[in-house]
Amino acid sequence: MSIRDAAAGDFAAVTALLAELGRPAVGVGDTGAARVVYERHLARTETASLVAVVGGAVVGFLSLEFRDRLNRTRPQAWIPDLIVTAAHRGTGVGRALLARGIAQARRRQCWSIMLESGSNRHAAHALYRRLGLVDEGSYWIQYF
Repeated sequence: MSIRDAAAGDFAAVTALLAELGRPAVGVGDTGAARVVYERHLARTETASLVAVVGGAVVGFLSLEFRDRLNRTRPQAWIPDLIVTAAHRGTGVGRALLARGIAQARRRQCWSIMLESGSNRHAAHALYRRLGLVDEGSYWIQYF
């Protein structure tokens, strides 16, 4: 297994992983627009998204962003998406992605790293706890 920066050529694999996570699948007519959003995300200096590769296939993705908080002078690292394909869960892929993301946050001198995770992802939550993350509550959303 190797961990590397996500690249434009990973678009199909990443969107498939996001769909596996429960995000809306990219529709056939939306592929071009979704690719533009993905590539714009990769080009931003405030992101450092990663993929895990096993046997030449992308099997995991971590979306990492660095954002300002009004009450802090250093950025906060934020992981809105972390997914490992079902066939590779429990093999260390998620641990490796998260460890690399945490290392990048430390290199950027972030004051913390925050990870969003669905409330039903109990096995993932156990991993996060083992790696030192603390459950600080929940988030609320309204869709438009």
